[in-house]
Amino acid sequence: MLQVHQFACLDDNYGYLLHDSTSGETTCIDTPDAEAYLREAAAQGWTITQIWNTHWHPDHAGGNEAIKAAKGCRVTAPAAEADKIAGIDRTVAHGDTVALGGFTATVIDVGGHTNGHIAYHLPEASLAFVGDTIFALGCGRMFEGTPPQFWASLSRLKALPADTTLYCAHEYTASNARFALHADPENAALRAYADEVTDKRARGEWTVPTRLDKELAANPFLRADAPDMQARWAKNGGKIGDAVATFAALRAAKDGF
Repeated sequence: MLQVHQFACLDDNYGYLLHDSTSGETTCIDTPDAEAYLREAAAQGWTITQIWNTHWHPDHAGGNEAIKAAKGCRVTAPAAEADKIAGIDRTVAHGDTVALGGFTATVIDVGGHTNGHIAYHLPEASLAFVGDTIFALGCGRMFEGTPPQFWASLSRLKALPADTTLYCAHEYTASNARFALHADPENAALRAYADEVTDKRARGEWTVPTRLDKELAANPFLRADAPDMQARWAKNGGKIGDAVATFAALRAAKDGF
């Protein structure tokens, strides 16, 4: 049985421990806060044996060395960012696989937020750890990549089974919902989703994880290939028939929203 333990850490990060109860193996998905990961694993009675990094940013890989020193675990990280991540034992790239006990995760190139960003997809469990590539109702800021690169990355994630649970790394959904409603105001699925987010946050509940089918219907960045979205954004840098241009216009607008 595969278990995901989610917890809040730092200001708005989510930490994830992925545990295979048959083998007893546990991997950290990124390491924003070493102390929190060690504490949460101990509380679960789990021993950390691996770390899987999605990208180099300190709020994703900053705890590698401390956790590895404490537990002697094995660190897997994106090959394209190996010079920026500490403690690496193995580098991986698109199409490679990593194992946790009897479960296998496929590595997906999702560069754009950073150039070497990767995601981990576990098809048997219908889940993916997407780091800062997709957020609930949003996507990561494009710090290093280009619009064609980022759209290609989102397209790879869009092609996963629609029932895939997406574990993203931050609680940004309320802010993302405000922009999404600005970007796509006539979308009924989005309005319902935004109302749900408002209610959850009012109760102090998390809005993450999300599911791909919900995001496909409501996330404006994943809808940059939709004719209605392209038409709506044609006067703001988008282009009918051009998903990349529409994505670029949306991302630029969100940056200044």
